[in-house]
Amino acid sequence: MFTSVLMIEKALTSADVEFVTTLHGDEQVAFHVLLQPRGEQADRLLRAIDDLAMGAIDEAAREGETPEGEAAKSEGQRALDVSLQALRASGSEAEGRLIEDHPLDALKGVVEEVGADEVIVLTDPHYVEEFFHRDWASRARHKVGVPVLKLFSHSKA
Repeated sequence: MFTSVLMIEKALTSADVEFVTTLHGDEQVAFHVLLQPRGEQADRLLRAIDDLAMGAIDEAAREGETPEGEAAKSEGQRALDVSLQALRASGSEAEGRLIEDHPLDALKGVVEEVGADEVIVLTDPHYVEEFFHRDWASRARHKVGVPVLKLFSHSKA
């Protein structure tokens, strides 16, 4: 069985689930999902710049309304639960956990713990972080020791 660690920042959509579960054809895949709720590490200014770059001016103006820190944990847990349920419904094995601090350290630990074959980072575009190679996928490539695939979420959850 192929083992993937899947890093996400919000609930998977049905298109996302179909995409990640069909990447390896008919081979069975076990997913270990890591979701980091928004918190202090998710800089509002960077998110607003990303929103503006994508033409989402209304979303940029509402960045201050997005739950963060403790308030984001329950929302994050719901997103994780929905994602795990969708992966299991597709026939894949799936388990997951929220990560709060140091996402790349947590990622490296899970990769080693489960003997992962790959890491999939599935997020919305983060133009500023990507430009400076500070996004999860760019940084993970230097840390985890397995292939890292960067995918963009298909639609808003």
